[in-house]
Amino acid sequence: MAICPIRTEPDYEAALDEIASLMGKDPLPGTPEVNRLDVLAHLGAGA
Repeated sequence: MAICPIRTEPDYEAALDEIASLMGKDPLPGTPEVNRLDVLAHLGAGA
């Protein structure tokens, strides 16, 4: 899982798009998808 800092508006928009996509899939706890969602949400919260 490659995670990069959110530094620009396009980075932020891409992270939001991926968060929305992952939330739409309703991933199960403990899966790579829910772990990615958790990390992206935390990165986005600080942007």
